[in-house]
Amino acid sequence: MRNRWVIPDVHGNIKTLKSLIEHYIELSKDDELYFLGDYIDRGPDSKGVIDYIMSLQNSGYSIHCIRGNHEDYCIRAWEDDKKRFFFKGRIEKEWRRNGATRTLMSFNAKRPRNIDKMYIDWMRNTKYYIELDKCILVHAGLNFGINNPFDDIRSMMWIRDFKVDKNKAGGKKVIHGHVPVEMTMIELFKNNKYDFLSLDNGVYYNNKEGFGNLLAYNIDTEEILIQPNIDF
Repeated sequence: MRNRWVIPDVHGNIKTLKSLIEHYIELSKDDELYFLGDYIDRGPDSKGVIDYIMSLQNSGYSIHCIRGNHEDYCIRAWEDDKKRFFFKGRIEKEWRRNGATRTLMSFNAKRPRNIDKMYIDWMRNTKYYIELDKCILVHAGLNFGINNPFDDIRSMMWIRDFKVDKNKAGGKKVIHGHVPVEMTMIELFKNNKYDFLSLDNGVYYNNKEGFGNLLAYNIDTEEILIQPNIDF
């Protein structure tokens, strides 16, 4: 039986991701695996996370990747830094305030421009959203305050609060990450058939009750698998 799994914000926690995929999901090549973005920053091995996902893609697994705001930071900081000689730009400074330091360390890079272009190209090839038969997958959410929510790319990566318009969503559930949500609230959203499902449990939170897990959601069975962070 084919399974369709959704994994939210990984944030550089490679051991946690590998355990979730290999010991909980037990991914097969018949399955579809969708990532909601934020592969990098905060955790110890952002490069390792992307390398692992690339290896799955190159091995013939069905992997679909959405872009998060942290990849947006990285791409823009890399592009801006390529134009500079000495001084850090505003975008790099903002990115560093939001977890970039550990990402740069994982790439053995002193500045964004030192990251191999192969990884930047991989990030550029991620999608802003994916629409399926039952749901719309996106990193942060959709701006339902405009006529066509799919025109607002920035909101897909950055919005923090939105209310689903069922007509504009085509009656589909919006599944997203971006803002960490306590585990009992995630279960509440799922069990009460809300028109959205937030899956980010703040995997990078250490010793914060109700947080600190990486989740996988089965689109068809609505099962949620919970992998506690083992990268701390």
